Amino acid sequence: MQQRIDQMRRRAARYMGVRPVTVAPARGILSLSFDDFPASAWTEAGPILAEHGIRATYYVAGGLCGGENIGKAQFEVEHLQAAHEAGHEIGCHTFGHVSALRLSPAELTNQLARNAEWVSDRLDGHVMTTFAWPFGDVALGAKAVIDERFLLGRGVRDGVNAGRADRANLQAIGLESRRLPHYDLEALVARAAEAPGWLIAYGHDVESDPTPYGCTPADLDRLIRLANAAGLEILPVGEAWERLGGGL
Repeated sequence: MQQRIDQMRRRAARYMGVRPVTVAPARGILSLSFDDFPASAWTEAGPILAEHGIRATYYVAGGLCGGENIGKAQFEVEHLQAAHEAGHEIGCHTFGHVSALRLSPAELTNQLARNAEWVSDRLDGHVMTTFAWPFGDVALGAKAVIDERFLLGRGVRDGVNAGRADRANLQAIGLESRRLPHYDLEALVARAAEAPGWLIAYGHDVESDPTPYGCTPADLDRLIRLANAAGLEILPVGEAWERLGGGL
């Protein structure tokens, strides 16, 4: 029963409370993002990003620091600081990596405030400006909270953002071993180039034997090479938003 209710709530949030924006970049854009921040998203993905000279967005849940999630070691403070110093964007993923479907607006606000303070204390006052919904769970009542605090919220609904979009629930594709076989990455990249539009990818761990929610280093490298070949500009989520003129 709870699963059915959650499905209905996700669907309601998809179609209601939309914060409409127009996504029409002069040139197609790719943004790479990593949720939860497994350690390998830095130790393995970081060198690949550096090799290509690009920057990504790391969506951080401070409560996961130094712990384990889905059997994988999560980031340490030194990983967070190194990523920030290298120019990667640090975004918000709640403090406790909690689904918005399980939080009241007040509880969500507390989660965001706690994460903001935790990150600020470790990154010399850094203020996070973009948000990714944990588990992709968008709740209607939560959209107003995210709208007030962040420039945008990134979801997990497949697709390229082009034309009309919901800035509280931007579309993205999963750079995940469970999803990649079902995607035509060449077609998605071509769509972003031709529209032109904004393709956002999200992943988790980056390892030779990834979880269902992660990818291999070769998978990450392939997407970057496809984007470069198609002429996409590769930017962190927040910078892509600025390039779009804040979605206006």
